[in-house]
Amino acid sequence: MEKAIVVKNLRKVYEGEVVAVDDVSFEVERGEIFGFLGPNGAGKTTTINILTTLVPPTSGEAYVGDHKVGEEDEEIRRIIGLVPQELTADDELTGWENIYLQGSLYGMSRSEIRSEARELLQMVGLEEAADRLVRTYSGGMRRRLELVMGLIHKPEILFLDEPTLGLDVQTRAHLWDHIRRVRSEYDMTIFMTTHYMDEADKLCDRIAIIDHGRIKAIGTPDELKRMVEGDLVIVRTVDGPPIDVRLDGVPGLKDYTIDGTEIRIRVEEGERATPAIIESLVSRGYQIRSVELVRPSLEQVFLTLTGRSIREEEALDTISYRVMMRRRRG
Repeated sequence: MEKAIVVKNLRKVYEGEVVAVDDVSFEVERGEIFGFLGPNGAGKTTTINILTTLVPPTSGEAYVGDHKVGEEDEEIRRIIGLVPQELTADDELTGWENIYLQGSLYGMSRSEIRSEARELLQMVGLEEAADRLVRTYSGGMRRRLELVMGLIHKPEILFLDEPTLGLDVQTRAHLWDHIRRVRSEYDMTIFMTTHYMDEADKLCDRIAIIDHGRIKAIGTPDELKRMVEGDLVIVRTVDGPPIDVRLDGVPGLKDYTIDGTEIRIRVEEGERATPAIIESLVSRGYQIRSVELVRPSLEQVFLTLTGRSIREEEALDTISYRVMMRRRRG
């Protein structure tokens, strides 16, 4: 497939020898949603800033739409859209006025902007709010307006930096729907960063897990989950085990543990092993109350690759975002 983004040995070192991006290499296929998944400070935003020509790399090479970062920056800016992490729409302007301002920066006429914006505003459900001042918008409405502003000139490649940061679960899900529609209707390549596991899992065709400036793994969500060996079958019984547990003949059995009335069995393929597990336990006198199949999650993958969870970082990011918004509005 044709490549939309190619990055080779990218490195960024700030003053004081702070390494933000450390020898990063990856490729993004045209038309896919590619995600950078990692905690705050992992190097996600720095990578986007380099690819969108906002920050120069210290070393390495990067190509966006066949144009080289640092040498063909004007060409890159013409073919990309950017929805940054921090909200950029002017509170004292209306939604329409913000869109006009953004479109004019790309040399679009007022009639061209209005024609393109109507469809986009309808897509994100903001057509009735477009004449209101942005300061009256909710957080979710602001994010949707930022998406319209990033799309107004029909970019080939759209960069989304933490697009749902600070939003509630329902609003996040609605924004996911809009992102999917954008990719589908405009055949657009989307590069996004996130620290939400469910967001990466549901939205991205492929994911790069990044931590401390380095990529730990790249693959589809399913490919990454397979890095955590095996599925977990949890069997809950009515009473404790009447006899010693024996699981002879269970295909792909790795190990198991018993905790009271709960038996946790690790196997290669849960769907294939579950019938044999049930048959083995019932034949030995177990009365089964429930059976649960737990597949590996991206959280488990991240923990395996980095030795720590992303959840604490997620909480800190959300708190920081809320503080930032309070200061901005104050």
